[in-house]
Amino acid sequence: MQADTIQAISLMLGAAWASGINLYAAIVMLGLMGSSGQVSLPPELEVLTNPMVIGAAGLMYLVEFFADKTPGVDTAWDAIHTFIRIPAGALLAAGASSGIAVDPGLQLAAGLVGGTLSASSHFSKAGTRILINTSPEPVSNWAASITEDIAVIGGLWTALHYPWVFIALLVVFLLLLAWLLPKLWRAISSLFRRIGRWFGNRNQAPPAATPDNKSDDVLRSLYHKAGQDKTDG
Repeated sequence: MQADTIQAISLMLGAAWASGINLYAAIVMLGLMGSSGQVSLPPELEVLTNPMVIGAAGLMYLVEFFADKTPGVDTAWDAIHTFIRIPAGALLAAGASSGIAVDPGLQLAAGLVGGTLSASSHFSKAGTRILINTSPEPVSNWAASITEDIAVIGGLWTALHYPWVFIALLVVFLLLLAWLLPKLWRAISSLFRRIGRWFGNRNQAPPAATPDNKSDDVLRSLYHKAGQDKTDG
């Protein structure tokens, strides 16, 4: 297989994977590397080198930098970006496939693969963040967010310069993800069940006294009163 083809495949997979974690960092990284001449982007991705695109992605990255490190806000941010990261990952993968050949069928296939890969990395990040937010201290959020940013930048750099290394690491990531996702799902389901029980217990009103219970109480008090009267007599 030709080196250009391998590099295009690596870029396609890398862009999709990175988009699911931090879309804006991925766009800034690709745009800066393309505009500086460090890499040659495929024709369909050359738009990323536009200064306006880099500037807009950089601005959104700054917003995400702080939102992603605030407990609770990061989960809301991830929920909103479910509808942004996955389609964007599919588009970037489809655009990267133009480095192999300009073929509508190939672009569609690349988009499907890219969207699936973006969804995998996105949901693994979002699920992990939900569990991290159960910890009261904010240090774990900062550590997780900074680690993700470093992974995106380092992963894309590896994908562009050492394609085979990135593909091997991606295979390891997918194997770990196949093992981790069911555990994440069970842990999150258990967490939401506990939250549901907690709110259910808080909102549960004490049983109201029924007419029968009131009658029993009245009869019981009269019985005790009559007993006391006899004792006094």
